[in-house]
Amino acid sequence: MQTMSPDTARRVALAAQGFADPPPRGEVTRRHLQRALSRTKLLQIDSVNVAVRAHYMPLFSRLGAYAPELVDTAAWSHSARQPRLLVEYWAHEASLIPIEDWPLLRWRMREYGGAWRRRSRELLERSPELVDDVLAAVKDLGPIGAGALERELGGGERQGRGPWWNRTDTKRVCELLFAMGELTTGTRRGFERLYDLPERVLPAEVLGHEPEDDEAIRALVERSAHALGVATETDLRDYYRLSPGPSKQAVAELVEDGVLEPVSVRGWRQPAYRYSAARIPRKVLGRALLCPFDPLIWERSRAQRLFDFHYRIEIYVPEPKRQYGYYVFPFLLNGELVARVDLKADRASGVLRVPGAFGEPDCDLAEVVPELAAALRDMASWLGLDDVAIGDRGDLSKPLRAVVR
Repeated sequence: MQTMSPDTARRVALAAQGFADPPPRGEVTRRHLQRALSRTKLLQIDSVNVAVRAHYMPLFSRLGAYAPELVDTAAWSHSARQPRLLVEYWAHEASLIPIEDWPLLRWRMREYGGAWRRRSRELLERSPELVDDVLAAVKDLGPIGAGALERELGGGERQGRGPWWNRTDTKRVCELLFAMGELTTGTRRGFERLYDLPERVLPAEVLGHEPEDDEAIRALVERSAHALGVATETDLRDYYRLSPGPSKQAVAELVEDGVLEPVSVRGWRQPAYRYSAARIPRKVLGRALLCPFDPLIWERSRAQRLFDFHYRIEIYVPEPKRQYGYYVFPFLLNGELVARVDLKADRASGVLRVPGAFGEPDCDLAEVVPELAAALRDMASWLGLDDVAIGDRGDLSKPLRAVVR
């Protein structure tokens, strides 16, 4: 078994995620978008918009400034000249995935549909006609949002406590049908999901493809390996939120077929696997701010192993107890995570606010501060903001203010 140094494993992982690719020259195009997606395989969707929505940021981290409409067009519109590239489903949480990967999650649609039906038994018994009514209304009116469906169907009883869980019966049925693959996202208005029938969103050849469960899971694990470069079985499983048994079986088969190579990474407690076609660049240069849901770092224990970087999102931590801030972006510089910044896009004032900026231990201020300042200015410009305002928290705040001014 090959033994790999932590530095080599880190370079393999960064290359697999696209950080060793040369940046685009000139305007970022649909072709560049497809290249980046061929690395990451999916984009996680999250509702937090304090800086920028999660599905836009990983592409900026890899490609630089681009028009967000590239993602919108790829995910939520279709034309003969520019066919839809992406579709929404539960992959690594709510995600945008390539359209051709949708059939690989049919087994999950069956599992999730059964689980949602069990959780919604009381609703389905009380309103047994609602599922058919929603499907009929979407067929006639879609793409359509849950609120409009609720009004069309005459409302519903609210369930749960508090605003986070206060969903109408209609919305719950829409989510049930989405989980089952009987509805999908036709488009979005703002961030509101507008439901439509899969046959009006997905090509016939995609809808007609029904792989066996073990074949689909093996394909997903191979995609995970391609996206991660080198990974433990737990890492591979996490990328698409797979169960241990099927994931381990798929890993064993991929090893047997030579797609994965067992390796030992010094300092890692678990055995690892290298994707056999993974690149090992001599070095990885460049800078990037990473949102909390970037696939390079969304598995926090992997980020710790690869970068010796302890990272936890603190959105749900009470403000007095937060160590770094509400929505913190790690800063990648020349293959290392060297700092982190709490970011907020103040759109009303046209300012990218940085309430806190923190260097990692042994941070080289002379190298990191000007690069981080440039990255913040680049991000502000991309977001259409005119200025960067550095707050007072963190050891990098004062030197950053001196440079940003």
